[in-house]
Amino acid sequence: MKKLLALLLAAVLVLSMAACGSTPAPAADDKTPAAEAEADTKEAEEAEPAEEEAEPAEEETEPAEEAEEAEEEEAAEGAEVKVGFIFLHDENSTYDKNFMDAAKAACEAQGVEYIQKTGIPETNECYEAACDLIDHGCNVIFADSFGHESFMLQAAKEYPEVQFCHATGTMAHTAGVANYHNAFASIYQGRFLAGVAAGMKINEMIEAGEFTEDEALMGYVGAYTYAEVISGYTSFYLGAKSVCPTVKMQVQFTGSWYDETLEKEAAQTLLNNGCILISQHADSMGAPTACEEAGVPNVSYNGSTVSACPNTFIVSSRINWEPYMEYMIECVKKGEAIDTDWVGTLETGSVVLTEVNEQAAAAGTQDAIDKLWAELNDGSVKVFDTANFTVDGKAVDSYMADVDTDENYEGDTEVISDGYFHESEYRSAPYFDLQIDGIELLNAAF
Repeated sequence: MKKLLALLLAAVLVLSMAACGSTPAPAADDKTPAAEAEADTKEAEEAEPAEEEAEPAEEETEPAEEAEEAEEEEAAEGAEVKVGFIFLHDENSTYDKNFMDAAKAACEAQGVEYIQKTGIPETNECYEAACDLIDHGCNVIFADSFGHESFMLQAAKEYPEVQFCHATGTMAHTAGVANYHNAFASIYQGRFLAGVAAGMKINEMIEAGEFTEDEALMGYVGAYTYAEVISGYTSFYLGAKSVCPTVKMQVQFTGSWYDETLEKEAAQTLLNNGCILISQHADSMGAPTACEEAGVPNVSYNGSTVSACPNTFIVSSRINWEPYMEYMIECVKKGEAIDTDWVGTLETGSVVLTEVNEQAAAAGTQDAIDKLWAELNDGSVKVFDTANFTVDGKAVDSYMADVDTDENYEGDTEVISDGYFHESEYRSAPYFDLQIDGIELLNAAF
């Protein structure tokens, strides 16, 4: 019995041990708490490379952001510009054609759209033209004639978001209107160089026995008795006098910037008075044609007349307006301020001369011009050196010029120092209005 009981207990012990050893493994989808923790840790570790791989996606967005920033910068630097031009006459005027050629070149170089209005008189029609250009989308307006100024200034005050640029004007530096600007160039330097060419031609004629030194009389056709014209004919005369000391000059005014009949008549008057060479500050072919017909040498203005006057044309000076026009366009594109009073120079390429017509000019003229050009550019020669002219027989060592242009035209600025008259340094437009010895005015026109 005891033996049987022992056997039964042994069997129970074996069965219980077998039951403990056969505990089933968890199913694949089931997790024990320990397994879940291990799995979470493993998933976290596996997720980290995924985050690292996501970083290139962030890098891929950076070029897009840079491109957007570049576009914003480009928009800021390249604001849309449309230029409106107001011209006193059309291309038949050498003066206006010079501006028109510059406008076309500047706008094409800058890649901007432009509109030109020609034949706009110095009346309220200028103001109306400016308003019309603004209505057509222009945000820069440029006018080319002195008498346009008051109407341009009126429009500038009414349209502060538009830039107004005016050639030859005098009011910008005192008007205090931020969007109104004047511009000119030191053309007196160009006229001085042209005067040297004239003086050399007169010397050649004297040496050839055509005239005596006492008969060295030049003529000059001027538009108005304004400082701009006075500065021009005086600098021309001083250039001629620098190489031909006995030369004298007569000036005949027409009272018009452009009138071919009056200009030809003025030239004829000077020729009848015995003038042996003619120059001009007027805008038609009137004077050059009269000279060609009479066989008298001519120094023209604003462009070569050699095609029409091959036997008498010597050289011409002019203002090259393209540098200024490109400058004003660039300022608007970049959102930068345009100078209130801008002066172009020989160095900026704003004062230029045509090629010398060797057929009519004296030998060595181009070489003389080149040498003097460098001296003017480096300041070693001054056009209005007071040692080279007198007024009523007396030296001039002080002069109060009307720089601020009040209604009474009273002098307000001392412009002579360091031995010369400082033309176009206190404002862009000329203010030299001294009547120096050696020049006779036959009439006046205001």
